[in-house]
Amino acid sequence: MNASANPVTTLRIDRLHVGIYPDRESLGRAAAAEVGEMLKALLARQSSVRMVFAAAPSQNEFLTSLSRCDGVAWNKVTALHMDEYLGLEGDAPQLFANFLRERIFRRVPFGRVHYINPHLDRAVEECRRYSALLREAPVDIVCLGIGENGHIAFNEPHVADFKDPSLVKLVDLDSQSRDQQVHDKCFARLEDVPRKAVTLTIPALLSGRSLFIIVPGKAKAEAVHRALCGEIEESCPASILRTHANARLFLDTDSASKYLATRR
Repeated sequence: MNASANPVTTLRIDRLHVGIYPDRESLGRAAAAEVGEMLKALLARQSSVRMVFAAAPSQNEFLTSLSRCDGVAWNKVTALHMDEYLGLEGDAPQLFANFLRERIFRRVPFGRVHYINPHLDRAVEECRRYSALLREAPVDIVCLGIGENGHIAFNEPHVADFKDPSLVKLVDLDSQSRDQQVHDKCFARLEDVPRKAVTLTIPALLSGRSLFIIVPGKAKAEAVHRALCGEIEESCPASILRTHANARLFLDTDSASKYLATRR
């Protein structure tokens, strides 16, 4: 493990700030340090903060480091998560609510945590309920990743809409996203991976005042390259991140490898 949290390279692509770190551990520490400082700065001038979290193995090092940040008044922070599988039992470890509860929500004393209900038969009502929660007040911080197919949250290429009128919607997961869950060892077999999910839409994610995008690992190299070098289009949903006024992308040398190879 590299003890440094200093980036190997920093650059800017359109409006997106990018830092490339030696490994996923230093990436996670650096992202957590920046999010922690943002939280402290916000809470010095406002009474509360609202933030949204992604749930995926790519977030592990970041969430561990964030849970150890000193000086954050967590009791003034309201947390939400950005997507959830539908149709799994409430105690299933693969549920994003349970993933986040284990890695961050139980480790620090959040003021409030709003979970997405995973019941398939109440999905439409849940989209309405969670949309209403998002409308209660602005979201200050969104911590997210990028999927192997370029998705953000579960805005898959076939359902992504940069001008989506909804804040939360029901989606069908594409085969690459479902395969990724098996590659990540979240599920033993493809047949076990749910086919439907609830997700915050792209406009809902972009409404966050600050975005922190945590993307380690070789498996993400193609998606990162497309997001940074391709057209800004819905076939690569993550490409829209280049338009946000205050977004920071954290890569390691693995996830940045294809991008770096094109610069040589």
